[in-house]
Amino acid sequence: MTKTNHTVVTEFILLGLTNTLELQITLFLLFFMVYTLTVWGNVGMILLIRADSRLHTPMYFFLANLSFVDVCYSSTITPKMLADLLVEKKIISFTGCFVQMYFFIALATTECILFGLMAYDRYVAICNPLLYPLIMSRTVCLKMAAGAFTAGLLNSMVNTSYVSSLPFCGSNVIHHFFCDSPPLFKLSCSDTRLNESIFSTFAGVNMIGALLVILTSYSYVLFSIFRMHSGEGRRKAVSTCASHLTAITLFYSTAIYTYLRPSSSYSLSQDKVASVFYTVVIPMLNPLIYSLRNKEVKAAFWDVITRKRISSFL
Repeated sequence: MTKTNHTVVTEFILLGLTNTLELQITLFLLFFMVYTLTVWGNVGMILLIRADSRLHTPMYFFLANLSFVDVCYSSTITPKMLADLLVEKKIISFTGCFVQMYFFIALATTECILFGLMAYDRYVAICNPLLYPLIMSRTVCLKMAAGAFTAGLLNSMVNTSYVSSLPFCGSNVIHHFFCDSPPLFKLSCSDTRLNESIFSTFAGVNMIGALLVILTSYSYVLFSIFRMHSGEGRRKAVSTCASHLTAITLFYSTAIYTYLRPSSSYSLSQDKVASVFYTVVIPMLNPLIYSLRNKEVKAAFWDVITRKRISSFL
């Protein structure tokens, strides 16, 4: 029997975004600014919601959770990406690679579910306003948020353990800027077609399941908005829902493109662009979307600024 000489992989090399030095420096400065805005914007949103009693409602409770997830989600990917833009050899250990993958999948799953919960919250608020305080009580909201995080952690545990158990005995060069499943499947020295199908099924159940909740909720919401007699009430409902729908569209369009398209159409360069968008850019945009289009958030922000200005003169 012929023995094949394989070297067991103990570390991976990330190709990153580019090998051009000048472009690496430019991208470092750009993404460092984006990451700084992401952290400040989302932490600021959490503190603002906590500080203003007018924002102590289920909608802003879920928004604060979304901001927390976005900070952690971005911090799982961006710091390592920034560091790799400044070094020639972009190495990540085998353990470090799958730890990064674990938190990435867990937080991405949690974000999907939170978007679904936020859509359900808008459905109850607009379609069943009299029952809203009962249906969306603090206890119920806490259980919903805990369920979202638990589902994310469990889903990631299954998927990460599944991918990490694959044999990696050939090339250790990942054609990406972080440890993600599609490029890791390409590195395995076994037939991964079944594995890819199972992974896509898990991703599909999570994303499509949450998307169905969102679409169903907003179908009822839009129907209720059209039936409103008050023009002011209609404008307020549309303004609130528009922010949420904008954030959902940005996140789901890139995520579905990356994980639910056929593996035969997988493109390394296109996948990198899509991945940059939903891992780095969208976490920065979410607080901007919810603040710029939301009168309550803007009013709370200016109240905080005004109080600080007044207290500085006293």
